[in-house]
Amino acid sequence: MKNRTFRNVTLMVIKRMSEPYYQGVAAELAFFFLLSLVPITIILGEMMGFFSISMVVVRNLIYEYVSPEFYETLSEYFTYTPSGVISVAFLIFALWAASKAQYSMMRITNYSFTGHPYGGRGFFRERFRAIKTIVITLFTISFGLLVLVYGVILIDILTAYVNKIMNVEFALDSIWIVLRWPVATILFFLMVSYNYYVLPSERISFKKILPGSISASAGILLATWIYSYYASIFANYDLLYGSLAAIVALLFWFYILGYILVIGIQINVVWDKLKPDK
Repeated sequence: MKNRTFRNVTLMVIKRMSEPYYQGVAAELAFFFLLSLVPITIILGEMMGFFSISMVVVRNLIYEYVSPEFYETLSEYFTYTPSGVISVAFLIFALWAASKAQYSMMRITNYSFTGHPYGGRGFFRERFRAIKTIVITLFTISFGLLVLVYGVILIDILTAYVNKIMNVEFALDSIWIVLRWPVATILFFLMVSYNYYVLPSERISFKKILPGSISASAGILLATWIYSYYASIFANYDLLYGSLAAIVALLFWFYILGYILVIGIQINVVWDKLKPDK
């Protein structure tokens, strides 16, 4: 029986990723990420509108992690202004479109764990389960943005209260500036973990998805930083693709993210298969 060593896990993940089924899944996810981007922006904008938060917050958050050139490409998709009024029919259609990437991830996860893309539940049950997953994911994103935006205000109120009660000058805002990005990173990790946990049709324990969640979360952050640097310094997509350069750069980034997410799924599968009692 093989042990759960880094070498064994890596070799088995590479072997699984070389199977014909996984050759095009990253491109499939990249396509669905792009199709889901605008509907997700609309729904997220409406949700944030209830808390009087502008989409500028999202653009500022993106600016922290990507290069200025790449930021210009992404920021165009986050200019939606919430209207406060959205029809039920439009909301259902937007959720259906926004869950395309979730549904694709769900089929890949089911195939990886069970060998069946629908996990024995059928198309429609899995499709509606994907909608439920994207709704909870959007709520998680909104909560993270609320923490980033209103955390500073709450810290200022708490600082003023502590200084008044204790008659000292103590500044908590500087601590929050240091902590808010680790907090955002933890929320991002929890969002990835939640998706890995609920995507399989068969319920698995949370500890089984931790290796893939940690690997995928770290990989996405690292790949985003590297690709943003590469896109700003070396890549000249406009020479080959002209006016389509922005879309091509975005698709290539989505392709990298999709590949990392699929690798995270394979890590979870391999980690479970290498369990000592199996």
